[in-house]
Amino acid sequence: MSEQRAGASTVIAETALDWVFFVLGGIAAVWLAWVLLRESFGFGWWQIAFVVVFWGMLAYLVLPRLHGILTRIYVPDYFIGRARTSDGLLGDPVNISLLGTEEQIHSAMLAAGWTRADDLSVRTGLRIVRSTLLRRSYLEAPVSPLLLFSRKQDFAYQQEVDGTPGKRHHVRFWRCPEGWLLPGGLKTDWLAAGTYDRSVGFSLFTLQVTHKIAADTDVERDHVVATVIAANSAAKATTIEGFSAGYHARNGGGDSIVTDGDLPVLDLRAIPRETHEPDAPTDSRDRRPAPIVFGAALLALSGITSLANGVVELVEADSTAASVTPDAPELGMGILIAVAVLFFVVGLANLLIAWRVFLGRRFARSFAMALAVIGIGAQIFTTELGGTESLTANLPAVALSVLVLLALSSPRAAIYSRRITKAPKRISGLPGNSAPF
Repeated sequence: MSEQRAGASTVIAETALDWVFFVLGGIAAVWLAWVLLRESFGFGWWQIAFVVVFWGMLAYLVLPRLHGILTRIYVPDYFIGRARTSDGLLGDPVNISLLGTEEQIHSAMLAAGWTRADDLSVRTGLRIVRSTLLRRSYLEAPVSPLLLFSRKQDFAYQQEVDGTPGKRHHVRFWRCPEGWLLPGGLKTDWLAAGTYDRSVGFSLFTLQVTHKIAADTDVERDHVVATVIAANSAAKATTIEGFSAGYHARNGGGDSIVTDGDLPVLDLRAIPRETHEPDAPTDSRDRRPAPIVFGAALLALSGITSLANGVVELVEADSTAASVTPDAPELGMGILIAVAVLFFVVGLANLLIAWRVFLGRRFARSFAMALAVIGIGAQIFTTELGGTESLTANLPAVALSVLVLLALSSPRAAIYSRRITKAPKRISGLPGNSAPF
C-alpha cells in the first residue's frame, strides 16, 4: 500500500511538472510571436515573409497551445460522446458503436469498399497536400488525429470522392478500454466517428489549413453502417435511439455539426476470422508520437551545430589566436581550444539527451525542457531590457528552444514518456494511464 501511495504521489508530481512546462511553452510561444511581429515592421519588403512566419507561429504553435491550456481547465475529462482535437477542443461526434475484434472490423470495412488510411507523418502529410493542390487521387490519404480515451484513433478508413483527397468519406476507430461500458451500462468493444470532408479551408479556431466537414454528420454515420451491412451478410445493426440529446454545435475546426443523437451498434462478431488476433493489442499511446521525434530531432540538430562550431574553432585557432590575446598568442590558442572543447562537450551532451528523449526517457525529456526554459528566459530578460541586437543574433537558437519546449511539453509526449518509463508499474485511474477520458 505504501508503494502504491508513493507511486501515486510521483505520478501526481510528474503531472504537475508537465503542466508547468506546458504553460511555460505557451508563454514562450506568445512572446516569440509578438517579438517577430514587432520586429517585422523594420524589415521593409521582408515584412511579407515575416507575416507568413507570424501566421505559421500563430496558427500552429500559439493558438493550439492556448487552446490546450484553457481546455484542460474547462473541458470535461470524461466520455461525453465527442472526440477531442490534439489542442483539447471538442471534435467530431462519436456516432457508431461496434462489437467484434479489430480483425473483424478490417474485414468488414474492406469488404464494404473502404480503404484504410495511412498514418499521418511528414511524408504522408506532404503527399496529401500535393495531392489536394494538384487534384490527384490518394486513396490512403491520412486523417488528422482526434483523441478519445486520452489517445488518438487506432486506425481510420475512407472513401475518396471525385478523385481527390479534398472530398472524402472517412471514419476513425478507437478500441475501448477493457471492461469499459457505454453510459447506461451497455457493452461495446469499439467506438467510431464518421464524417464527410466537403472541402479544404481554414480552421475557425486555430487558422490552420484543414478539411471542412459536412454539417449533417448523421448522413455519414448512416452511410458507414449501410455500406458495412450491404457487404457483410454476417453483420447486424441495431440503434440506440436517443443515446444523446440531438444538438447543433461546432467541431474543433469550427465547422457546424448537427446530429439526432442516435447511436447505431454494428455487431461484427459473426464475421469469420481468418487469422488469430494477438492476445495483447497495441495501444496507440505506446507508439512513438511525432512530438517526441520532432523534439529529439531538434535536440540532435542543436548538438550537431555545436560540434560543427567546435570544429570551426579548432580549424581557425591558428589564424585567430593572435587577435584574441595579441600579447600572448599561446594563451589565445589555449582559450580557443577550451572553447572548442566546450562546444564538443555541449554537442555530445545534446546528442545523448536527444537519443534518450527519442527512447521516451522521462528524466531526459524533463531535463531538455528545463534547459530550454532557462535559455528562453535568459533571452526574454536581455531582450526586454533593450537587447534586441542579441535577439537578432540568437533568433534561430531561441526559436529552436521554443520549438523543443512546445514539442516535448505536449500531452502526447508526456503520456508516451510516462508510459514507456513506468510501463511495469502503471497505476490505474491516474493521468497518463489507461483511465477513460
